[in-house]
Amino acid sequence: MTVAGCLTGSRFLAGPIADPMGKGERAVRFVEKLRHTEGPLAGRPFKLHDWQARIVRKVFGDVTEAGHRKIRTVFLLLPRGSGKTSLTSALALLCLLGPERDAAGQVIAAAADREQASIAYNASARAIRADADLSKATRIVDSRRMIVHPRSESTYRAISHEAYSKHGLAVSTLLADEIHAWPTRDLWDVLVSSMGKRLCPLTIVTTTAGAGRGTLAWDLYDYALKVERGQVEDETFLPVLYQAPHDADWRDEAIWQAVNPALAAGFRSLDEMRVMARQAAEIPSVREMFRRLYLNIWGDAATVSWVDMAIYDESAKAPVERADLAGRSVYVGVDLASVSDLAAVYAVAQDDDDGWLVWGRQYVPADTYRKRIAENAPYAAFKESGRLVVTDGAVIDQERIIADLVELCSDLDVREIAVDRWGATGFLTRLQERGLPVVQFGQGFASMSAPCKEIERAVIGRKLKAGGDPVLRWNIANIRVEPDAAGNIKFAKHKALGKIDGAVAVAMGIGRALANEAGPSVYETGRPEGVLFV
Repeated sequence: MTVAGCLTGSRFLAGPIADPMGKGERAVRFVEKLRHTEGPLAGRPFKLHDWQARIVRKVFGDVTEAGHRKIRTVFLLLPRGSGKTSLTSALALLCLLGPERDAAGQVIAAAADREQASIAYNASARAIRADADLSKATRIVDSRRMIVHPRSESTYRAISHEAYSKHGLAVSTLLADEIHAWPTRDLWDVLVSSMGKRLCPLTIVTTTAGAGRGTLAWDLYDYALKVERGQVEDETFLPVLYQAPHDADWRDEAIWQAVNPALAAGFRSLDEMRVMARQAAEIPSVREMFRRLYLNIWGDAATVSWVDMAIYDESAKAPVERADLAGRSVYVGVDLASVSDLAAVYAVAQDDDDGWLVWGRQYVPADTYRKRIAENAPYAAFKESGRLVVTDGAVIDQERIIADLVELCSDLDVREIAVDRWGATGFLTRLQERGLPVVQFGQGFASMSAPCKEIERAVIGRKLKAGGDPVLRWNIANIRVEPDAAGNIKFAKHKALGKIDGAVAVAMGIGRALANEAGPSVYETGRPEGVLFV
């Protein structure tokens, strides 16, 4: 079934759904006896919406004459915010202690990382604790992310992708969450191969769209498309695909309605989607995220373009000098990612217009400078601008950088200097010995997402002011970002079109400025011993 070229469910869910033994209806009744445990519906019965109920009836009601379930794999491609967690956590309990339980069953919730794997488990545990009868029938072991049903000797566990420790299982029900984010297919191979020991195992894959081809997620998605289109006959595989076509007008709200069943069901916010769409109109990375997570349009590649440089240039017309940061609270980011190419030092300060003043320098050893010139890189123009410092030798001159930081701290009110925590121990020690306010800054999603998004906000608002710095502009243009399953982003150095060191340093400085908005820097209340970790 299609609407405006969109996939809106499955052709296998259209019309009457076979339920000869009533097992589909029995499964629906079990799920609807559970209660919601979070959000505005907390405490209310879990009432399945029609599209959810049809999936449950199809999966558990379509059986052979012997009563065995025909469907062994369900592939649910649903946009973000479609209630995937609530549905899968309920189905986990159905297969752990409900009428679909197996003797000594092993229900496994698997995801790319420990935190993601725990989401469905936590929802199931809350549902049990909210029901006195279920609480009596089970034992919850949160320290092991495990729920035990003693009567059937079945267990429900949440695990992440470290596949080497998962051999010896005999999985009866597998809930594979956000499979597009799985780093390898090792865990999948281990878990699926273990299901051969079961008479009628069930795998439920729930995911939003991914990016690129040749991955496990792409292989399953491609197979689901072929089954949906009738190119492959497989009665054991149920594709449920909510997806806009690749050439869809992502701004068309009719398309939003078609591929987001949660909008009609009332638990997806249309206003929130409109807010994201306004940002997507001007920020390429948000646009790609909107298409992928909200419309389930599979990305062509694993990289995502970042800001529109024409918009960036609008706020970067007037040159920013170091003196412009005087009298303001200044935060400095230092990126020493390479010993033989660029290093970057950038100072940032908030201006009076809710924007950012950005000033800094980048450093390159002479040997690398000559090599980049021979490769037609624009390093000569960068040097002429005064924003690229060429130092003697073949490696980054860290002493020159330290001297410049000391000078910067003497000229400006520098609250903190953020340095990448990896590979800079000696550098950090030398800064600390000089009494400089050093903090270590991670490069993962937790540390980088907020400042990256703040830079996007400032660019779209024409409030990132870094004029007169062609090196930083080049860095910004080179950036590609990578998102995680939760919509966080970070700069992806391994996917960038060129060097991005300056942009990373700016993000680190802004990250520390944001962190200190809620209160004073630790360096304002007394110099701590050692190096601060953030």
